Amino acid sequence: MNKLLVPSSALLWGLQLAFLSPALALILVNLYGASTAEVGWVLGVYNGSGFIASLLLPAYADKKSDYLGPMLVCGALTLLLAVVLGFATTLPAATLALMLIGGPAGVGSSMLFAHLRHSGAGPSTVINTRAIVSVAWVAGPPAATFIMGWFGNRAMLLAIAAVAVINIATTALMIKARNAAHAGAAAGSRQVPAAPTPEEEPPVGLLRVGLIVAAFILLQATNATAMTIMTIYVTETLRLDMMWAGIALGVAAALEVPALLLVGRLTSRFYQLGLLATSCIAGICYYVGLSVTTGPLMLLVLQLLNAWSFAGIAGVGLPLFQHMIPRPGLSTGLYMNTRRIGAIVSGPIIAAGSLTALGQRGIFLTSAALTLLGLAIIVIDNRTNQAAADRSALPIEAS
Repeated sequence: MNKLLVPSSALLWGLQLAFLSPALALILVNLYGASTAEVGWVLGVYNGSGFIASLLLPAYADKKSDYLGPMLVCGALTLLLAVVLGFATTLPAATLALMLIGGPAGVGSSMLFAHLRHSGAGPSTVINTRAIVSVAWVAGPPAATFIMGWFGNRAMLLAIAAVAVINIATTALMIKARNAAHAGAAAGSRQVPAAPTPEEEPPVGLLRVGLIVAAFILLQATNATAMTIMTIYVTETLRLDMMWAGIALGVAAALEVPALLLVGRLTSRFYQLGLLATSCIAGICYYVGLSVTTGPLMLLVLQLLNAWSFAGIAGVGLPLFQHMIPRPGLSTGLYMNTRRIGAIVSGPIIAAGSLTALGQRGIFLTSAALTLLGLAIIVIDNRTNQAAADRSALPIEAS
């Protein structure tokens, strides 16, 4: 049973995010009468709160070397958020709830991956767990649409609350299993095998961390750009029915799961930065392909490249950050924030790309250029790492 707890927790956290993220804008409009501009401001406040929480809460967890306790709190906050939003009647009240409760609640999935790292899980386990979150995203948005369509907008909050309750129970079982393992080890007069600590990990320079963070912000930004603009691009530029945008995004989400599982297998055989470089090349080809596509068939075929590109960002990225930064909470929180910052950067990419002579097609060529820049940064980081390794291998001359 204990082996099922982590996958179950990953699925539940994925469902919570997959339920709330696509439905939040509709909830703000239909329940609290928010305008389009107000939705933008509220989501900005909500994401800003999540950004701050994903730095503070992991730092606290690192200090205590406990990630399940904060994860339990995040589950409770998710339940509280659903209740408060259900009873709220005005937009300011809902905004306050999202800022004070929703932001910290969203850090729960980060705590799960930090717990995996702290427990000594390898990159393959981390990536496979991430694939389970992707499974939730395949089923979550359609389920959310069905619930809201048949039972109303407040029913979505009830569904989120129900998932949160199950998530709290699952986390409590994980804490109980961990405590039982420690108690059993103490009774047997032996120590519990310790997870890797910062002192046991080779130090990574700030330059390398800075380069990788910059590269991932670019990769996350271009990925977010493609998803954000897809519906408008399909309907306005390709002149296709809106359903083709949904089909394309659905195909990409379905392909992400096997792509992530494949990346998980390959991490034990190939260098992580090398795998990441292949995903960057796939991303460049994907964006260039989107800029010249004219019909639905090519649009769907290109999702193969999109899936591999995302698998590198999501699959290689998280364990890479956890390897480079020995503090599990900080490394996971920093990786998650590259997605948040990337989402912010995607706005200027859409604006700048659409101003070119190619119109919306220029957005994807701009994304291809920025992905190429991200690949260049990864190559520079790799060379920096190799140079540091060569210097450390030099013999020390006797004086």
